[in-house]
Amino acid sequence: MLVQRILTAVVLAAIVVLAIFELSATYFSLFIAVVTLAAAWEWLSLIDVDKLFSRILFLVALILPMLGVHFWTVFLEIAGETLEWPEIKDYSDALEWLVVAPVLFWVMTMFLIRQTSTQLLSMEFSPRLKKFIGWLVLFSAWMFLSKLRAYYGSGLVLYFLLLIWAADISAYFAGRKWGKDKLAPEISPGKTVQGMYGALASALLCGIALRIYYGLEPFSGEGANLVALMSVDIVLLSVLTVLISIYGDLFFSLVKRKKGVKDSGVILPGHGGILDRIDSVIAAAPFFYAGIVLIGRSVFA
Repeated sequence: MLVQRILTAVVLAAIVVLAIFELSATYFSLFIAVVTLAAAWEWLSLIDVDKLFSRILFLVALILPMLGVHFWTVFLEIAGETLEWPEIKDYSDALEWLVVAPVLFWVMTMFLIRQTSTQLLSMEFSPRLKKFIGWLVLFSAWMFLSKLRAYYGSGLVLYFLLLIWAADISAYFAGRKWGKDKLAPEISPGKTVQGMYGALASALLCGIALRIYYGLEPFSGEGANLVALMSVDIVLLSVLTVLISIYGDLFFSLVKRKKGVKDSGVILPGHGGILDRIDSVIAAAPFFYAGIVLIGRSVFA
């Protein structure tokens, strides 16, 4: 099982890295969209949406806003010409504000799981709310991972994914070595506080490694204070992103526990379903993107 799991992880990592660097921003967005729709299909199974029509309607509800986001700039240009209102193009960055909703959702989810995990397991949620939550987290993950690639390049997308992967591996080994205090035993008995600390330590190291990769010379030249501030911001963002990713994993574990299943699917040998592999990424992507935007704006300010 372990060998199968490692082989599957290696193949998946290779495919993702190739997609990041070989595909254009448009085709990378399409690649992420396909993965998102596959994850959406699994989500519908977890929340007991079995009717084919309802499933198709949910996928359409994801696809249409994806197309809207992708063609947003084109839409503004057409609207500006049609309405003779060229200033409408100034609203091209309005979509950035959509990151607020998923960030607030994941921060709130983190606190709820930390404080009331037992109550959450016993609570019943309406089918509409479960559909909306699935739509929100899946659409926002697609949107802001696509935007990260389009606006900030392949390198930053790779760093984000390496950050999440390193955290998962570190949490596993730290938990096996030192784990004794359960993080959320009612939801995921295997996760420990010590494993979480291992993941956060890996995030700290990743942030430092990124700074070293880009060189330390700027610390001694003009603008050294700004470089130092940016470096601290990146390290802090990396740690907080991993923290959110851990509770994103626990959120999907909560949903699977309420459904009474171990995995969201069986498509990936040794790993389960698509959601089982990308649950941390789904939670972390909007938060990381928001942090990068804020760091960038503070630099330009």
